[in-house]
Amino acid sequence: MITLHDLGYPDQLETYRASNKLLNFAVGRIISEHKERYIVKTVEGEFEGEILGQLRFSAGSRKDFPAVGDWVAISTFDRDKVLIHHILPRKNTIERQAVGKFGETQIIASNVDYAFIVQAAGRDFNVNRLERYLTICHASDVAPILVISKMDLIDPAALQAIHDRILKRITEVPILFISNETQKGYPELIQWIEKGKTYCLLGSSGVGKSTLLNNLVGAAVMPTHAISEHTHKGRHVTTHRQLFVLEQGGLLIDNPGMREVGIGDVEKGLDVTFAQIVELSASCKYTDCTHVNEAGCAVIAAVEQGTLEQSAYAHYLKLEREQRHYEMDVLEKRKKDKQFGKMVKQYKKDTGRDK
Repeated sequence: MITLHDLGYPDQLETYRASNKLLNFAVGRIISEHKERYIVKTVEGEFEGEILGQLRFSAGSRKDFPAVGDWVAISTFDRDKVLIHHILPRKNTIERQAVGKFGETQIIASNVDYAFIVQAAGRDFNVNRLERYLTICHASDVAPILVISKMDLIDPAALQAIHDRILKRITEVPILFISNETQKGYPELIQWIEKGKTYCLLGSSGVGKSTLLNNLVGAAVMPTHAISEHTHKGRHVTTHRQLFVLEQGGLLIDNPGMREVGIGDVEKGLDVTFAQIVELSASCKYTDCTHVNEAGCAVIAAVEQGTLEQSAYAHYLKLEREQRHYEMDVLEKRKKDKQFGKMVKQYKKDTGRDK
């Protein structure tokens, strides 16, 4: 019989449940979420989940709603349905900037231990995109593992070139090469999977995430589609986030492929991903150096001397600009929300509705 610990339940949440008078509720984990439709997994099975009205109306943003990976306090109200009363504290969340939404982020998954960042060995391969995902992972305290798929489609020399390109920009992150067709490299990947640990798949469409998931689960639980030979871009196959219990004992969250990987509040993540630049900046002449055109900039000097990759430096500046732009968006959104609140309050006062 499956236990909560098999699903990754941390013991410290019991203390929280006791102090918040939640022991009378059962505990489950959100394993699927699609347009506010939830599937909750418990030791007794899987149930359709519905948010309690109080939880819905008290939500200040989309982040206050359940996400895949969340632990929730629930009660049964039908044979196969449960009410979600409370979201238990999250260990962490993997987030990206919400597409088309001003100053907001979107939760990709919660309570994650490791992230498999998947890219295909081929023309879709892009170190900048790897660094984006790494920055998001580091900001969320999630341990990243790089997985280069479709190694069977290129020759050994090209594969070695990809490995060398990665190491010029990214160090101290495990790199795995796999083939979903032959399953070469799978033994090395499976060694990373631990019972009760939660893993998340990150990557673009068509890089082999769904095939990897199917192979690890041991069943065709997700449809698959290859990268187009003409555009070298993948099609969205996975339509919603979902958590699966693996044969190896771990838990794996699959995600729709992301063409846009906008970064949100990731200052900490940038410092970890670009640790070399952070270390160099300590030797800059000015403490507020922007590393763009200042005299005495140790970062620019390293680029000119060839000890820092020009491409890494340029990408760092780009991500830093995105980070600052996001922060300004957040401040502007808060300002507008505050102004709107004052307007509503004044309207109630003028019409006598606040009495």
